[in-house]
Order: sequence, then structure tokens, then C-alpha cells
Amino acid sequence: MRLIVRFLGFLFTAGAILFVIGASVVGFFVWKYSQDLPDHKQLANYEPPVMTRVHASDGSLVAEYSREKRLFLPIQAVPNLVIEAFLSAEDKNFYRHNGVDPEGIARAVVSNLRSSGRRQQGASTITQQVAKNFLLTNEQTYERKIKEALIALRIEAVYSKDKILELYLNEIYLGLGNYGIAAAALNYFGKSVHELTLPEIAYLAALPKAPNNYHPFRQREAAIERRNWVLDRMLDNGYITREEADAAKRQPLEVNPRTLSPNTYSAGFFAEEIRREIVERYGEKALYDGGLSVRSTFDPKMQAMARKTLVDGLVRYDEARGLRDPVETIDLASGEWGAALADIPALGDVQPWRLAVVLEVSDREATIGLQPAREISGKLSSERETGKILPDGIKWTRKARLTQALKPGHVVYVEPVADKPGQYRLRQIPEVSGAMVVMDPNTGRVFAMVGGFSFDQSEFNRATQALRQPGSSFKPFVYATAIDNGYTPSSIIVDGPIEIMSGTEVWRPKNYDGKSTGPHTLRYGIERSKNLMTVRLARDVGMPLIGDYSKRFGIYDDLAPYLPMSLGAGETTVLRMTTAYSMFVNGGKRIKPTLIDRIQDRWGHTIYKHDERICQGCDADEWRNQPEPQLVDNREQVIDPMTAYQMVSILEGVVQRGTATVVKSVGKPLAGKTGTTNEAKDVWFVGFSPDLAVGIYLGYDRPRSLGNSATAGQYAAPIFRDFMTLALDGKPATPFRVPPGIKLIRVDLASGQRAGAGGRTILEAFKPGTAPPDGYLVGYSDAAPESYGAAPPGDVGSGSGGLY
Repeated sequence: MRLIVRFLGFLFTAGAILFVIGASVVGFFVWKYSQDLPDHKQLANYEPPVMTRVHASDGSLVAEYSREKRLFLPIQAVPNLVIEAFLSAEDKNFYRHNGVDPEGIARAVVSNLRSSGRRQQGASTITQQVAKNFLLTNEQTYERKIKEALIALRIEAVYSKDKILELYLNEIYLGLGNYGIAAAALNYFGKSVHELTLPEIAYLAALPKAPNNYHPFRQREAAIERRNWVLDRMLDNGYITREEADAAKRQPLEVNPRTLSPNTYSAGFFAEEIRREIVERYGEKALYDGGLSVRSTFDPKMQAMARKTLVDGLVRYDEARGLRDPVETIDLASGEWGAALADIPALGDVQPWRLAVVLEVSDREATIGLQPAREISGKLSSERETGKILPDGIKWTRKARLTQALKPGHVVYVEPVADKPGQYRLRQIPEVSGAMVVMDPNTGRVFAMVGGFSFDQSEFNRATQALRQPGSSFKPFVYATAIDNGYTPSSIIVDGPIEIMSGTEVWRPKNYDGKSTGPHTLRYGIERSKNLMTVRLARDVGMPLIGDYSKRFGIYDDLAPYLPMSLGAGETTVLRMTTAYSMFVNGGKRIKPTLIDRIQDRWGHTIYKHDERICQGCDADEWRNQPEPQLVDNREQVIDPMTAYQMVSILEGVVQRGTATVVKSVGKPLAGKTGTTNEAKDVWFVGFSPDLAVGIYLGYDRPRSLGNSATAGQYAAPIFRDFMTLALDGKPATPFRVPPGIKLIRVDLASGQRAGAGGRTILEAFKPGTAPPDGYLVGYSDAAPESYGAAPPGDVGSGSGGLY
């Protein structure tokens, strides 16, 4: 008995010693690895990188910007079935353990011993995965596993289970560039997490361990097997029934990756301009990680109209210059043309144009093969689509036979012919470029912006980045300066030769047609775009004052005080010119152009809004018979409202009788001004209706003449006409708003004096006390070589020594 007692005592002593030694060793390692552990408390303020989303004015999604595709989803918004699927796949004891799961470790060891090299089961809990993903590296070492366990224990002591699960479900990588369950649901299936079906949920829950091993296309069988394994675990844990599991397993794996591109709305230039503005305001981190919600001013329908009409104008000009070389030439000897054609990059934002290769060609018909599409998996489609080009499809090339325009192997762009299936028209990417801006003149909200033929071809935005000479489209601001300082639309200026000394040289500006017509009204000078009248008026008013007004309107920051500048020799952008013209039609109020209505941070707080008006009385808690709320218009008055209307009236005359009569066919009240620069290197048209302002520019990126006879009335004004025809279709003909105080008096069109018997007359706008007296007639040319009121032969053009 004594021996037994001694033996038991020995065992107890040995056990105690071993326990103390073991505890000391464990304590030492815990102490050692705890010395440089990351601070787990930083998770309390952790904000995962979330993508910024840009929405159109109608709510549709235009663009997303991120380094990691992630949409943050609070745990309260996660459906129970999603939580149950991830717990079954990753950590079924999550709500029972304290960060490390001994049962899970034992189960993993036994399972892995039995698996004999097949799929290995891990033992990391969700809390350990949070520790690894947020605070540690992915290195496979025992030291990292020890640190992971220690941090997991600390995390569990500080944070609730729901908080830990929220961190996990929003942080995990789920393949195809997606982080977190919200982004994965959207980009794999085009759904919110609340719309996911059971097999879809199970597939997402199958991904955290190794997304690439369960790729929905490259590893399809393994992906289905893993999804079904998750369904079995959910069944074992009692989350679903046998019938639900079997039904889900019978479902095919239907993944349809979402492709979001601004090209969907031809919005590449618009979206890029917004991206640059956000980076400028808040920095790249806020854009790519900040989860901003941007409500833009973008109008998808108006953008489509703007792009179509501008592209049609560019193509119309380019095709008149003849056919150029094909995009590329490929060898058809192998017979399989699809793969070679698919390897040639095609512009993605020129729909319905498509890239095609000429397979066969005769004098009367060409057979083409269209660039094959790629399947969702990225694999080239085996389907080959062909079509025909008939003589009508190359009529613009002025080639008598198809064989003169096309050769087998030529890679070209084609466009389907409406209502003629299988027939295509030959197209080519225009060399000339241009830009267009469509704006609300009352608020500065930009509805549409086209910065060139194709954003895929060139990201340079010619609407905001290209500094070009506006030519005669600047003249209205010279005349507005004069009218705002005492002149009237009926004031007489001589359209005659003038010589200006410039140092030792003499500058002799000329009109477009090289002729002069004697004394005429200011209205005539704008409507007919007379260079000589404009220079003489600028000299009388003074270039420093004109420079001041151009700065007020935002056209130039500092206009050089030289007379050639009065003819638009300075450089500006389409956006600036459109904004400036908007201030005519809105009554002379300053506006700031904007592509963004408001920006909210990830928590929904508004951090920027364009509308700066103050609403008086909008913060009342309840009705107490107080005055109704009022929006206070605090915009600066740039120019007298009556001056602004007088300019609107004169610019309306440009459309009715002047250099833009091509616009009359729209049949609605419209106004605007053409602009053609020296040697016709640029052509402009900037105009407006009462509620829409549009600026258009055409020209080569490397400036060169558009042609000896090229004018804005010929190339730019028709684009404005086509756009307004679409934009105002079905809308009533709204007249321009007349401000209080304006006197509308019938005057003789030629002399500007009160109308007498006979002659052509118009209603002219005058400020109080400035109307011409009864019975007074000023001397003016009644023998002008052209009839005032007939369409002119062309727009203003060149002179000598600058831009005229």
C-alpha cells in the first residue's frame, strides 16, 4: 500500500512539475509572440475599401471606381441563409467558441488523415481568418498561426460575434476581383444578396478557401462539387431540408459576370471628367477606397442624341474627303479568319459599327466576316457571322466598283443597313475630331458631353481640355459689352475698310467675302458676322473693357488687349463657351458648369452639392401660418438682364436671317452664333433654346485647314440643328423669356429706325429711353451688294496678320 501511495505521489509530483514546465513554456511563447502583435483595437474604426459609384440623373449606374470591388453591407442587412451558408462552409461553431475551435482542430486532423491527399480541411475559425486578413500576412508558418490564434482570442474578448462576422463577410476575397458578399452577388449573378437563390448562395460560400480553384468557367466541375459540398454541410447543420438540398444540386451553375462600362451609355468622356474632378477634390484614396456615391447630371438619352449627331457630323465631313487605307490587312490563306480578326482591337464605343474582314469581293458585291464575340468565359465564340456590302454601301467613296474600294483581307468598320438584314455599309474612323456640350443654361448642369469620336480611341477630352480659338463665336461678347455700355441693337457701325497700326506693321482686317457694305446696325454685324464692324466696334468700346467682360463670362482668364482678339483669336474650351452663352439666355446670371449634382460619403452624408441656393423656411418643424418656404437665388448678375435679352434677340436673328439659317428647319425658337477661325482650322456653333444650351466644335487635333470653303454654317450648325431636332421633339415651341422693362418696338430691318410704310421690319428690343425717335432717319447704305435677309454665301473667314 505504501508503495502504491508513493507511486501515486510520484506521478502527482511529476505531473505537477510537467504542468508547471508546460505552462511556463506556453506562457513564454504567449509572452514572446504577444510582444509585437498588431493592435486589434484598430478594427473598431476599420473602414474597408469600398468602390465609388457614379449614377446618372435617372439613377442608372454609369461607372464604378475601385482597387477592390467591394460594397459594404451591415450585418443586419445580410440574409440569414447567407450567414448560415458561410458558417456551414467555414466555421459551424462560430457562435460557440471563443476564437479558437478545439473541436474544429480535432475534426480537421482526423478528416485530413482520412482524406489521403484529397481536399484538405482547414481548422481556422472565422475569427482567425479576420485576424489573418486584417492584421497579418498570408505566410504559411507556425509562428503566424500562433499569432493568428492569439489575436483571435483578443478579438473575441473585445468585439461581438456579429461585428466579427460583419468584418469577415465584407473583407473576404471571392474571386473575379470581388471582395465581400455584396459585390460578389452583384458581379457573379447581377443580384443583391437578398435576391440570391440557395444554389447561388452555396456557390459564394464555397469560394473563400480558394476562389481560383472553383472558377465558374475554368474549373466548372470542381466549382459544382464544392457548391454541393456546402449544401451538404447546410443540410447536416439543419439549415435546409433534404428536398431543398437535392433541388439546389440539380441546378446548373449559372454565372453571368456583370460588365459595367461607361461605353454602355457612350459616357466615357463624361465619366472620366467626373473621375478627374473627384481626384482633384478629395484625392485618389477617396475615389478608389472611399465608397462615395456620386449623383451626376448625366442624362443618358440626351447623351445618346449628342453622340449620334456629333459623330454623324464628323463622319459626314470625313467621308466627303474620300476613302483611306483599311484598319489592317490579314492573311486569309488558312481559311480561319475569325481568330485573326478577333485579335485586332476594336473600338468598344462606336456601336452599331463593327469590325469586319473582306472575304470575297466582286464589282457588285463584297462578302464580309464580322468580328466574332467572346463568350462569358473569355473563350472565342465558334460562331461565324457574315454579311454583304453592295454598291450603295460604298457610294460615299465615289468608287464605281467595289473592287476599287475593297480587297480580300482588308479589315474595315461596317455599319448595318436599317431594315435590310445582312447588309452593311462601309465606314472609316474619321481623322477630324470635335466636341459637344449640352447644358441647362439656368443651373449649369451638364446633361451630355462628347469629347471626341471615340473615348476608346483617345481619352483626350476636346470639350474641356482642348484650347481652341472660338473665332466669330466670340463676337457676341464684343457686342454685349457695347450694348451694356450705351449702344443699342440699332446703333450704326460702318462696315468698311479699316487700318490698324501694330508696331511697324499695318493690320487690314477683311470680311469673309472680302467686301464691305457701308453703315449698318449692330444687329446686322452679328447676323452677318462682319469682321470689319466688329473690329471698329471693339476699338470704340476698348479692348480692356471687352477683356473684363470676357472674364466675367468665364471665357478667358486674361484676354490680351489686342484688337484681333475681338475676332476670337484667344483660346478657350467648348465647355467655357457653352457656359458663357448660357448666361445670355438665363438673364445674365452667373452659373458654374457642373457634371455632379451631389456627392455622399459611405455613410450617406452629403459632402458636396452643386445647388448653392438657400431655402428660407425649409427647416420649420411644423406649420404655424408662416410664409411659405422660398428659394433665394443668390447668383451674381454678370450682365444687365435687358442687355442679355437684347443679345438673345440678335442671336435669334442669326438663325432667322444670318449665317445659321440651316437651323431654321427645327421650327422652334433657337438662337446662336457660328464661328470659323483663320484658314478654317476650327468651326464652331454655340446656341440655345430657352432651356438648353449647346456648344459644338470641329477641327483636327493637329490644327490644319478644314478646306478653303469650309464654314461653321456648313459643318457645325447642321450638328446643332440635328441635335435640337431630336432633343426638342414633341416639346412645345417655347419663346425666349422677355425681362421686365424691355420695350419691343417695330423698326426697319436695314436702318434700325422706327418702321415707316413699306420695307422689311422686325420687333427690336430696347431698354427704356434708348428707342430710336419717331421720324428720324440716319444715313446708311441702301445699295449693299447683298439683300439683307437672304442667306449669306458663308461664314466669317480669313484676313491677314491673325485670325479674322
